[in-house]
Amino acid sequence: MHKNRKTFVKRAALSLSIMGLTILACGAAASAGDWPMWRGPSHNGISQEKGWLDRWPASGPPVLWKAGVGTGFSSFSVVGNHVYTAGNTDNTDTVFCLDADSGKVLWKHSYPSDLGDKLFEGGTTGTPTVDGGRVFFLSRWGDVFCFDAASGKVIWSKNVHKETGVRIPGWGFSGSSLVFDNLLILNVGEAGMALNKQTGEIVWKSADKDAGYSTPVPMQQNGKWLGVLGSGAAYLAVDLQTGKEAWKYHWLTEYGLNAADPIIDGDHVFISTGYGKGDALLKVGSGEPQVLYKNKSLHTMLNPAVKVGDDLYGFDGDASATTRLRCIEFSTGKKKWDDLDVELGALMVADGKLIVIDGHGDLFVAPASAAGFKPTARAHVLDGKCWTVPVLANGRIYCRNSRGDVVCLDVRKK
Repeated sequence: MHKNRKTFVKRAALSLSIMGLTILACGAAASAGDWPMWRGPSHNGISQEKGWLDRWPASGPPVLWKAGVGTGFSSFSVVGNHVYTAGNTDNTDTVFCLDADSGKVLWKHSYPSDLGDKLFEGGTTGTPTVDGGRVFFLSRWGDVFCFDAASGKVIWSKNVHKETGVRIPGWGFSGSSLVFDNLLILNVGEAGMALNKQTGEIVWKSADKDAGYSTPVPMQQNGKWLGVLGSGAAYLAVDLQTGKEAWKYHWLTEYGLNAADPIIDGDHVFISTGYGKGDALLKVGSGEPQVLYKNKSLHTMLNPAVKVGDDLYGFDGDASATTRLRCIEFSTGKKKWDDLDVELGALMVADGKLIVIDGHGDLFVAPASAAGFKPTARAHVLDGKCWTVPVLANGRIYCRNSRGDVVCLDVRKK
C-alpha cells in the first residue's frame, strides 16, 4: 500500500474513534489542539481540545492581541504557533501567517483581486488549508496558491477559471480546499475539481455549471472515499480519485446559495440551506438517496450546524429576516429549542461546549445541551458584523468581523 494511503487510513481510523463514523482526517502533522483547516481536522466543527477556560469574568477573557487583515469572512487555520487567514484591502487579497503569541505578521502574500461586494461586504470567503508543511488557498475568482507554510514562498499558483474556462458562480468560489492523498479537491464546476497538490496540475474536472459555496466533505461509501459538496442546484458526491459522480440529490435554493457544508454520519447526510428552503436527511448508498425527512426545521444560510450526539446546533434564518440559535434532533428533524437573543453568527464545539459568536460580536460559551442554551460565559469581543466561525486552538480563541478586525483571546488555564 502506498505510504500516503497508509497514513490516510490511519487518520481515518482515528476519526472513527473520535466521531463514531469513518471519515477523513487529512493533512497536517498537527497536535490535538491544532485546527489545520475549515471545520477542523475531522471536518465537523468539533475540537478535541480540553482544559481551556470556559468561565470568564464580566470583562471577558484576556485579549492576547489584535490585528487587521482586511475585508472578508475567511476563518482561521492554526498549526503550532502559526495562524493563517485572509482578507481584501483596495482590491487586493492577502493571505496572512500570524504569530499565535503576538499577532505579528510572519509572512503574507498579496495579489490583485476584486472586492466583489455584491449585496454584501465582499472580500475573501474561503479559509486556508494546512497540510504537510504547505498552505493551500482558493480565491473567489479562481486563483489557487500553494505556499510553504513556514516561509510563505509560493510553491505553485494558477487560476483555474482562466485555465479551464469554468464559470465563476454569482458570489465567487467560496469553499475551502480539501486534501486527499496527493490531490487538492476544490468546489469548482458542477461537481468539483482535483489538482495535483504537489504541482497544481489538473487531475480531473467536472461540467462547466455553477458550483455551490460549500467545502467538499469526505465520506467513505462502499469502500471508496467520496467528496460531498453543494453545487448551484444539488448536493452530490463524487469519487475523490476520479471525479465520477456517486449520487446526486436535487436541491434548489434561491440565488443558488447551497453554502452550508453537508453533515455526515455514517450513511446519513444532512443538508440545510436558507431563503426558506429548510433541511433534509438523506440515507445514501447505491442508487438514488433515500429521503428520511425533509422539512423547515433548520435554515442554515451560510455556516453549517454542528452535530453533537443526536443533536444539531446552528443558526436558523436569513440575514434579512428574524434569526435564532436553534437545536434540532438529527435523526428526526424535530426542533428542541430556540434562542432569539443570539442573532445570526457562527459556532464550533469543544469538550461538549458550544463556542458561539453572534452577528454583533458577542462571544458565548454554553454546554451543548438539548435542554436549552445556558451560557456559562459571555463577552463582547468585536464590533461590526461577525459571521465568521470562531476558532479555539491551543488555548486561544480567534474571532474576526467582516472589516477584518481580528482578536485573539487567551483561554489557557494558568
